Amino acid sequence: MSAPTWDDIFVSLETWRRELHEALPAVTTVAASYKRDPWAVLASTILSLRTKDDVTFKTSKALLEKAPTPTALLALSAEEVERLAYPAGFYRTKAANLLKIAAIIKSQYGGAVPADMDALLAMPGVGRKTANLVITEAFDMDGICVDIHVHRINNRAGWVKTRHPEQTEMRLRDILPRPYWKRINDLLVQYGQRVCRPVSPFCSKCVIKKHCERNGVERSR
Repeated sequence: MSAPTWDDIFVSLETWRRELHEALPAVTTVAASYKRDPWAVLASTILSLRTKDDVTFKTSKALLEKAPTPTALLALSAEEVERLAYPAGFYRTKAANLLKIAAIIKSQYGGAVPADMDALLAMPGVGRKTANLVITEAFDMDGICVDIHVHRINNRAGWVKTRHPEQTEMRLRDILPRPYWKRINDLLVQYGQRVCRPVSPFCSKCVIKKHCERNGVERSR
């Protein structure tokens, strides 16, 4: 298969999403609602891991109303932070990590979330997906957020041949035109949830099938 025609792929995906008439992913919605406040984006991204969008938005809103800054979060008890994080998945672990992160931000960065990938990655519970979301959504800097959907679709289509999401991110940094870096996650997450699903993908409805090798697809719809 020849190199993907990224312009065609993104035009097709963006047309599909406009016609979907559904809300944007929760973290993107939170970012817009809180005027791209870095703490709001970081907190909601932590809460979003392994959690559905509707729960992420509700828990993010509840937590940020009580703790709009890292310093405000540190004024709460661990039990109250857990209560605010519930029912996000693994809410106790997320609450503990948010408190540790808030303490680091206050003590090392003067209360402001750093716009630095390495600094973010050094924080508890922050992986490359989370760090990239904060970099792109809060600071409007270039980054490529790769979750399991982005990883799966890129490999299924044959655009990359990688084993892990981090490898996919690094490969995309080499081959994906920079104007598409911040857009690929939002598009492919929703596409992976509704069309290019892990099992029995809807290949008959796929708007980018001419660009796809269908690697590993044994049964489709």
